[in-house]
Amino acid sequence: MELRQLRYFMAVADELHFGRAARRLHMSQPPLSVQVGRLEREVGVPLFDRSTRRVTLTPAGLHLQERARRILDEVDAVRGEMRDYVDGLAGQLTAGFVSSANYTVLPEVVRLFRSRRDRVTLSLVPLTSGEQIDRLRDGTLDVGLVRDESALSDARAPELTTEVVFEERLVMCVPVTHGLASRAEVTAAEILEVPMIAYPRSLMPGYVDRVHEVLGIAPGAMRIAEEVVHQETALGFVAAGVGASILPESVRQLVPPSIAVIPLAGSPTTRLMAARQARTDESAVCAAFIECLHDAAETLTAARPT
Repeated sequence: MELRQLRYFMAVADELHFGRAARRLHMSQPPLSVQVGRLEREVGVPLFDRSTRRVTLTPAGLHLQERARRILDEVDAVRGEMRDYVDGLAGQLTAGFVSSANYTVLPEVVRLFRSRRDRVTLSLVPLTSGEQIDRLRDGTLDVGLVRDESALSDARAPELTTEVVFEERLVMCVPVTHGLASRAEVTAAEILEVPMIAYPRSLMPGYVDRVHEVLGIAPGAMRIAEEVVHQETALGFVAAGVGASILPESVRQLVPPSIAVIPLAGSPTTRLMAARQARTDESAVCAAFIECLHDAAETLTAARPT
């Protein structure tokens, strides 16, 4: 029994007239009669009582009409659901993010995406930029929010593409008792005189390289007191007087009264970037998430004090 045969049967069952059913199906009557006859032989029972004056359903035909309607409605529903997957209205998305995204675009992008794609399951995974690049490459992440990672120039991940989502200033965090705490801004030369709480390049290559670029130094030239993974940990060491740390300006939302936040001279910036596999057949779900990222960043930028 084929779906096509059920549709032919339903047209005749609804119209109770082979000619009208054929016109409804945009076909001629003889092939329709042949197909209905084949269906009757397959099920082993007449489905219609035919006479020169009228066509009526047999008891078996009435039963099949009820069952076939449910079957075809279910098939049409499944087809609609599959179209929703193609259009990005249903499915699932796994997104990685660096911890600093929590204090910029992430809350708003989650709200936007879940309101626009309420039938897409969104899974969020906190990871460093380096960890996200590895998982994007092996396909266990669909999209990543990384810090200063230009994957196109990274020899480890030439198959990835990135785009800037949000840009913010870099700042230096020091204890309020530090000699630089009252400064309006701090220079690279002054930073190099201070023990620093830094980050491992293996996990945050883009951000570490960006800090070195801003300071105009080669790797290894900074006085490193401690290496940490999360900015919250860095702030703990700063508050304890172990050293200072260079962080995105959004860190102001986290700093306790014991820490001073000082802009860097020249207002250098750090960039939050969306990374994903470079594919010509990008999923509609992924494209919708990227659109929400940009919308969230636009909202955040508009609300930021000038």
